[in-house]
Amino acid sequence: MTVSSHVLTLRKKHQELSEEIEQAQKALASDDLNVTAMKKRKLKIKEEISRLQA
Repeated sequence: MTVSSHVLTLRKKHQELSEEIEQAQKALASDDLNVTAMKKRKLKIKEEISRLQA
């Protein structure tokens, strides 16, 4: 896998997590721990994207 294709894959995962987080926050029975975990995964992906593009 090339770096650029890996970055594209990470961006897709990042966007999917953004959508999941948004849906979870809209849900009445939202699990704050789950949302926090998703946000942490999203941040790690963003950091990896930045590292790969540097």
